[in-house]
Order: sequence, then structure tokens, then C-alpha cells
Amino acid sequence: QVQLVESGGGLVQAGGSLRLSCAASGFIFRINTLNWYRQVPGKERELVATITRDSNTHYEDSVKGRFTISRDNAKNTLFLQMNEVKLEDTAVYYCNAVSFGGSAYWGQGTQVTVSS
Repeated sequence: QVQLVESGGGLVQAGGSLRLSCAASGFIFRINTLNWYRQVPGKERELVATITRDSNTHYEDSVKGRFTISRDNAKNTLFLQMNEVKLEDTAVYYCNAVSFGGSAYWGQGTQVTVSS
């Protein structure tokens, strides 16, 4: 099993910055890909950013150039640096890990609210 715990969410003004963290524990060696998703009420969970085991990154179009996903392997921690945030970035953000076997693990989510 892999356990994921997010932190760093909160209230931020539009145009500001926020850094989310996700601490991983358990069978870390099983993890292939790490992702950040977000979800707003009434909508499906949306993939925001991905980082592979060899640190290749991919971003959803609306966050390209503003968000940066990174990982600290020594500390088993995933990050999402959110810059120039917009009102539409308001959501619950979830950390996700996918194992080599295809199993998916989720954190409990952290709320990000962007105010005008």
C-alpha cells in the first residue's frame, strides 16, 4: 500500500502563489507516476499535472506556464507550485500515485480557494 497526505492548500488572492505538498509513505518503490488532480463540485476530477519516475512532466493546458510539478525523492514528497493563480483554479486538489502494476492511490485532498 501507498499512503498519500496532501498539505498546503488554503485561501489565496488571484495572481498570487501557493505550494501544495504530498507526502508519500508505504511501498514507495512501487510508484511509477505521480499526479495532481483537481475537482470542483458537480464536475469530474481533472488531471492537472504529471511527473514520471524519470521526472518527465506534463501539464493540462490551462495551467501550463503557471504551475510546476516536482518531486523530492529523498523526502518522498511531491509538490505543486501554483503561480499566477486564477479564480478558476479554485478546487480540491488531490495527489495521486500510480504503481507499475497500474494500481492507483489517492490522498484525502486539500482545498484551494482563489479570491478576487
